[in-house]
Amino acid sequence: MIDSKKYFVPLLIAVGLLASGQSQASEDKPKRPNILFCIADDASFQHMGAYGLTKWVNTPNFNRVANEGVLFMNAYTPNAKCAPSRSCILTGRNPWQLEEAANHVPFFPAKFRTWMEELAHQGYQTGFTGKGWAPGKPGSLDGKPRQLTGKPFMTKKLKAPTSSISTTDYAGNFEDFMNQRNPEEPFSFWYGGHEPHRTYEYGSGLAKGNKKLSDIDRVPAFWPDNEVVRNDMLDYAFEVEYFDQNLGKILDILEKKGELDNTIIIVTSDNGMPFPRIKGHVYEYDNHLPLAVMWKEGIAHPKRKIEDFISFIDLAPTILEAAGVKRDKQIMNDIQGESFLSILKSDKQGIVEPKRDHVLIGKERTDVGRPHDQGYPVRGIIKDHFIYTKNYEPSRWPAGNPETGYLDTDGSPTKTEILNGRRNGTDVRRWEISFGKKGPEELYRFDQDFDNMNNLANDPKYADIKQRLVQQMEKELKEQKDPRMEGKGAIFDSYPYSEAKTRNFYDRMMKGEKMEAKWVNPTDVETVPEQ
Repeated sequence: MIDSKKYFVPLLIAVGLLASGQSQASEDKPKRPNILFCIADDASFQHMGAYGLTKWVNTPNFNRVANEGVLFMNAYTPNAKCAPSRSCILTGRNPWQLEEAANHVPFFPAKFRTWMEELAHQGYQTGFTGKGWAPGKPGSLDGKPRQLTGKPFMTKKLKAPTSSISTTDYAGNFEDFMNQRNPEEPFSFWYGGHEPHRTYEYGSGLAKGNKKLSDIDRVPAFWPDNEVVRNDMLDYAFEVEYFDQNLGKILDILEKKGELDNTIIIVTSDNGMPFPRIKGHVYEYDNHLPLAVMWKEGIAHPKRKIEDFISFIDLAPTILEAAGVKRDKQIMNDIQGESFLSILKSDKQGIVEPKRDHVLIGKERTDVGRPHDQGYPVRGIIKDHFIYTKNYEPSRWPAGNPETGYLDTDGSPTKTEILNGRRNGTDVRRWEISFGKKGPEELYRFDQDFDNMNNLANDPKYADIKQRLVQQMEKELKEQKDPRMEGKGAIFDSYPYSEAKTRNFYDRMMKGEKMEAKWVNPTDVETVPEQ
């Protein structure tokens, strides 16, 4: 008969030693951080309270992330439109390096991988709620639909505070994700608010936002300052605050789950507010965006304001480096951006890495509304308080053709006010600024002219500055193999829209085909003004 006690004790010791060894190995292995990426849809940087520039928008949760983390004062998207901006964020590449994904409503090229796809490949559990990469077709890989921002979590709905705000329960869906995940593995989650994308419920800012028209201390010089425009601005503010409220709920869930400290929380927007001369264009209001990063276990010195210039293409390499991912070029291709993880881990504020003294910006086709699906190509550089842009097709209408209603600018009460000002002859100047044709070059000194109203491109006093900016911009664009620098820029106009209803939009409309009201507001349609 075998003496079980004789063998049982050594077995327990062996198991205990094995467990101890596994535990020690587990403790020795650094825990990978979680990622929470939070992105508003069409929110300008100056409307996040931490920047101290606006009192009529309240964002306590963005402020919390900034106060307990790092606030970036000079963060820019290379392209101020939803899909191409998100393409830059997800790939770490500039729009002119992204083929079809440089455009709005594109097919996403199979050759480019996103950091969310790469994290999933590296063992991260990924998910998103709200708006991920959109609008466009992400395509498939190995016969399966691509999940550019992770697995969708969309089932939870709620009663929205206005008829225009999304019914998606962002926090509820995030909680679903957290409840089904394996707590032993890291996660990466994308909270994509649909707010403050249009449309808005007119008057909601006054009626439901506890606001007054007089709260707005300043209306940008390129819009008329009247009751209609101020109402429109307060409606926008109400939706920015809704995005922020949901951010707060998600942070609360993280805290209750005990995951707040080891989560890198990034809060930003994809482009500026959906108003004339902002979203889809190339100015300071358009491309300059909010960015705050909080990571309690990784940022030893919070409450810092960073003045280094950060491009959205820097987000992908930062996230991947923080996650300990060794990039496989076959998976992520060549990333143009540079990680700013060293800034997060620094104890410095202001200018931390002097080489980050500029960003490149630009666009191709950002919406429908021109003959033969043409875009309005621009390249630019922001440096030394100047923003220089080159318009490669100045004969085209920058906001879309008048006979289609300037469709590269979202329909809005503010848009209608500006168009009416031209029609009745009371304010032609603001129409010219927002919708009229432009010259081949623009140069603005935004520390003295934040609204970018005074074009210095033809001023002899600034000729040397302009030349220096042009030389640096074109040198870098050539190094990045921008087709525009190789005389092949027409390629961007040849890429089709991914949605059939947007293809050949202008040509179909001119043939008398009835277009959806969503696309064409009859009050915006004009005969071609002489110019």
